[in-house]
Amino acid sequence: MKRVRTPFSLLAERVTVPDRWVRWTALATLVCSVLIVVTGGAVRLTGSGLGCPTWPTCTTSTLAPTSAMGVHGIIEFSNRMLTDVICVVIGLAILASRCAKPWRKEVTRLGWAQFWVTVVDAIVGGITVLTHLNPYVVAIHFLLSMVLILTAHAMWQRTREGDAEPVRTVGRPIIHLSRVTVAMTALLIAAGTLVTGSGPHPGDSSDVKRMPFNWEEITQFHADFAMLSIGLAVALIFALMAVDAPTAPRRLAKVFLGVLLAQGVLGFVQYFTHVPELLVGIHLLGAALCWVSVLRLHLSLRVRPEVGALPRPADIEALATV
Repeated sequence: MKRVRTPFSLLAERVTVPDRWVRWTALATLVCSVLIVVTGGAVRLTGSGLGCPTWPTCTTSTLAPTSAMGVHGIIEFSNRMLTDVICVVIGLAILASRCAKPWRKEVTRLGWAQFWVTVVDAIVGGITVLTHLNPYVVAIHFLLSMVLILTAHAMWQRTREGDAEPVRTVGRPIIHLSRVTVAMTALLIAAGTLVTGSGPHPGDSSDVKRMPFNWEEITQFHADFAMLSIGLAVALIFALMAVDAPTAPRRLAKVFLGVLLAQGVLGFVQYFTHVPELLVGIHLLGAALCWVSVLRLHLSLRVRPEVGALPRPADIEALATV
């Protein structure tokens, strides 16, 4: 069967991109996916969620905000434009992976996965405006950003390892414990959206609908998930020490615990200082870093050597480096 030629394959026939460029562009997509979480939080915390009152244009008659819309329009429109920047960065990562020699199809597919998640997230972002910041839609918008971080991290990880079948560096019980920890962290982040949806920062100064939860009770619910996540992180550290696991997962488990503890302390400070905007913004960044940390930890429990090669200690330790 004759292979279909595309503009990407034609470009790949004429251009060869070094592996380090593929890794750098993949890392850039991960950084951008974390950045979009922070800027999205800035839109909400500055009350700029309806700075552009419609979508996909800023007003019914103009693409960009007008001077009469003030700083809120600029903040909301800037966040929309950042989505375009992310699409460009993802596009560069896709092109770099396609032009690498040899071509690693899985890396390119992960790049395309990021692109489509970004498109869906942008559409959901538009729906949040059209529904006047419905808190449930806002929560979905945020959780899709976490999916974007997941796909970006997966792409970056694949650029730093070989193509052989994964080889576990620890026993199955620890792998299962790590999976539970990832799931608990995901639930922790999801519970945080309920706190946000019920809390005092609706995203605009107008009468925005809120989730029908008691804010103090739902905050305690979120804190319970945080305590469980910390307990699982501690259990993983001791389990990895008990089996004399490689240095990389032991180090990353400690990093994950440190990020969780910092988040917990920040959460308590927020609660007792009446959730000031700056601390909430830092907490959003911390949520993204918690997610990245637990993903790095989980993936460090196996290695992928080059095809036909056995995993070396250096391959295992390299997982702990950026």
